[in-house]
Amino acid sequence: MGPILFLSLFLVAGLGLMLFGLVRSRQPDSIGERLTQYTERSLSLEELELQQPFYQRVMVPAARSMLTTLGKYGPKQSAERLRTNLQQAGNPGNITPAIFVGLRVVLALVLGLIITFATFRSMALPQALMYSAIGFLLGYMLPVIWLGRQITGRKRSITKSLPDALDLLTISVEAGLAFDLALQRVTQKWDDALSTEFKRVLSDIRLGKSRREALKEMATRTGVEDVQTFTAAVIQADQLGVSLSKILRLQADQMRVRRRQRAEEQAQQAPIKMLFPMVFLIFPALFVVILGPAVPRIMSGLGGLGANVEYRAMATSAVGRKISNDPYHKPDTKQYDSGSRRACTQFYK
Repeated sequence: MGPILFLSLFLVAGLGLMLFGLVRSRQPDSIGERLTQYTERSLSLEELELQQPFYQRVMVPAARSMLTTLGKYGPKQSAERLRTNLQQAGNPGNITPAIFVGLRVVLALVLGLIITFATFRSMALPQALMYSAIGFLLGYMLPVIWLGRQITGRKRSITKSLPDALDLLTISVEAGLAFDLALQRVTQKWDDALSTEFKRVLSDIRLGKSRREALKEMATRTGVEDVQTFTAAVIQADQLGVSLSKILRLQADQMRVRRRQRAEEQAQQAPIKMLFPMVFLIFPALFVVILGPAVPRIMSGLGGLGANVEYRAMATSAVGRKISNDPYHKPDTKQYDSGSRRACTQFYK
């Protein structure tokens, strides 16, 4: 037992030392990292650029340059309005108005040419031209549709998160924080479209803009009515010297009431929105499942009813001809009815 116990203890101690070494090796050397920060040479701009992937260094700048050039020669429209729409969409991909117009032109050409090559070989010339025109128009309108959906989704996200953000702002200001620090607290709490706008406001204030200008620009960038109401109330309270905590409390209560009203409105609109899919998609399937097995019986019943009517008419006409050929026959209604019934019975047999 002595050697076995000794070997067991030796193995356990060895495993423990090995695990301790593995854990120790994975822990960062804080002293070495701090010394590296002071001793290593900072990279130049050229070296930083060369560290990026090939598509970011070459392909993306070339594509942006090409789209910008095409946008300059594309159809002219209000650049300021397009810039506002891009800001309301969150400026996805840092797209400028010229790049957006160039993207519309490229998509129109690509989709139109693809449909042209696909239809000119298999269709007549008028139909091919019609489908090609539809392809050009669809490619030109797709970016606008995408931008509209981006704007709608971002506005919905900001409207949904505004009441909770105002509650946190109110609590922070009532606890003694300044308005700017309360905004920073909100940006640390959430990471959504509204927090991004609050970060932009704080950045503008640090760069030298007044709070009034920064809030007005945020209201313009978002395009949300609730945000415009909130910024107007904060600016007015700042100008008049009113307690900001009371204004924020009133705004938070008002935004919650508006959110409840919007939810009730959507609940009332739900039956109307469900009417179209129910009538055109659900009811036909239900009718097929419920009435499908009964259709053959109904058709056979209608066919038998038509045959019975035809047979009855033939029997009645035969009895009428027989009676009309007898000159001594006196018309008797009861006899006529019984004769017609007997003729019909015999005919059916």
